[in-house]
Amino acid sequence: MAHFFQLKENGTNVRTEILAGLTTFFAMSYILFVAPATLSLTGMPSQAVFLATIVASVAGTLVMGLFANVPYALAPGLGLQAFFTYTVVAGLGFTWQEALALVFLCGVINILITVTKIRKLIITAIPTVLQHAIGGGIGIFVAYIGLKNAGFLQFTSNAGGILSVNGKAASGSFAHGVNSVVTGGSGITPALVNFTQPGAIVALIGLLLMAVLVVKKVPGAVLIGIVATTLIGIPFGVTNLHLAAGNSLGTAIGQLGTTFGAAFSSKGFGSLFTDTNHILLSVMTIFSFSFSDIFDTLGTFIGTGRRTGIFSDEDMANMNRGSGFSSKMDRALFSDAIATGVGSIFGTSNVTVFVESAAGIGAGGRTGLTAVVVAACFALSSLLSPLIAVVPSEAVAPALIMVGVMMMSSFKEINWSDLEEAVPAFMASIVMALVYNISYGIAAGFIFYCLIKLITGKAKDVHPVLWIVTGGFILDFIFMAIL
Repeated sequence: MAHFFQLKENGTNVRTEILAGLTTFFAMSYILFVAPATLSLTGMPSQAVFLATIVASVAGTLVMGLFANVPYALAPGLGLQAFFTYTVVAGLGFTWQEALALVFLCGVINILITVTKIRKLIITAIPTVLQHAIGGGIGIFVAYIGLKNAGFLQFTSNAGGILSVNGKAASGSFAHGVNSVVTGGSGITPALVNFTQPGAIVALIGLLLMAVLVVKKVPGAVLIGIVATTLIGIPFGVTNLHLAAGNSLGTAIGQLGTTFGAAFSSKGFGSLFTDTNHILLSVMTIFSFSFSDIFDTLGTFIGTGRRTGIFSDEDMANMNRGSGFSSKMDRALFSDAIATGVGSIFGTSNVTVFVESAAGIGAGGRTGLTAVVVAACFALSSLLSPLIAVVPSEAVAPALIMVGVMMMSSFKEINWSDLEEAVPAFMASIVMALVYNISYGIAAGFIFYCLIKLITGKAKDVHPVLWIVTGGFILDFIFMAIL
């Protein structure tokens, strides 16, 4: 095992990798419960989605660990699930079977651009300043997720700022209750909670504890903090020890027959391109799926892998001058590319590298053994989902905050006194965190970088691929605005 995963060469050991894998799994295990709840709104059977999520996560993460030997975990992306459900199905009128067919085509495109080196060209085209900004921005993004999940933040919305309730105009009554509220940015004010809620108190205790453990460099500090905070949450009523029935494996297997291969059925590919009016819409939707999927993954790889040495300068050089799968980055990109196709076949939305992998990397994970541990945990979760649900989000939140602190060291590599660097770096990092989307942050950084180079007469300094990708982002934003 040590030889296969090259543990010594990567400065790690079996114990550290196992702890890192467990940390990553608990940081992202929420997807097991969020995915069925979100995708079932399209009409998909929820327990089939639960099992499809597990299968896709296990398959993608195992390939990442065994083939690429890097500590990244994959699962259906939360943002892409929302796009699948609320935009593609509810907004554009595609059936969920057609939407799965679109996701499959997205996976095929991702494979093609990976094996034809287009993805590698994009990576090499990203300027160093934006690579550092992406790394620091992901740190802010991860920490913000932690602050939100900890219950430290509250948001007050002015009545005039409410744009829609349950996807409709904010007027009248809602007989079935309020499920979602969309508020304009100018009408909402964030604030710190007053710490009277048990969840926020438990998360604060956990954060203080984890900060001490990390600073004192206690082995397994992050996982110890998660377990300790879960135990602390028991007397506060935050940790729910009631083991509900959860998802039944038997029922999930039975329902999986509904979603497995549905993309290739008469209601999937069989009807997707029969309406000529839908062809352009289908192409643009696939484009949007692919762009978000590609840049979510690239952002996570660049933001976490370069700073920690998972993707070393030597490995990046091998990627640039080599062919086939000559580097870890090559293999990691291919592992990510095939995962979406697998997920769509079983019945779930785009599978992508989870930014929560940073939690395991922060705990010391450096090789594919971390990913294999995560995959094993996902496989076991098909039987133990009620037990996994015991760990509250307030116990995982401090880990994400501390990982965010560690990752923000990338900012020190940016020359903030040079506004030509500072402006695109700021836009990439802050937009990424506050808009809650890695791809949009990268888009903001690219757009401002190209704009500044253009107006300063340095357009030739911009890699041609960066111009093309930036144009693609602008087209994507136009498409989203038209919807």
